[in-house]
Amino acid sequence: MIGLLKAFLSEGNTQKPENHDEEYIATAALLIEAALSDNDYKDVERQAILRVLKRHYNMSEADAVEILNAAEKAQSESEQLFYFTRTIKESFPIETRVKMIEMLWEIVYADGVLSKFEANLVRRIAGLIYVTDRERADARKRVLVRLGIDAN
Repeated sequence: MIGLLKAFLSEGNTQKPENHDEEYIATAALLIEAALSDNDYKDVERQAILRVLKRHYNMSEADAVEILNAAEKAQSESEQLFYFTRTIKESFPIETRVKMIEMLWEIVYADGVLSKFEANLVRRIAGLIYVTDRERADARKRVLVRLGIDAN
């Protein structure tokens, strides 16, 4: 699975992935990046990633765990966000990319605290996958309401 992702992301490859595993792994890897951005990857964040994957992709617990494990390995072997954001940008329409930003907000708020590093990472990823500042802010508001967090 990791080999397929790396092959897909190699220079000059313009084909879309034949299955969705690469997209799922790229998504999960970005969620892991968000969880790691404050240098504290807690179990509550890992569980939040699993919940988000299961809900967003309508997958089983076992499939979500498999994707998350593969994404943790891919993320630890990657040196740049570009590999993952490129897959997201090229594979998903704008509506899905905005949902991806919502997923990121949900992960960075999983521990109840938003650090400046987490906020910066979401802003950077949004720019890399061509989600506007307005769409990013609206996504954040929807997540705060969903999670029952007061932003004031």
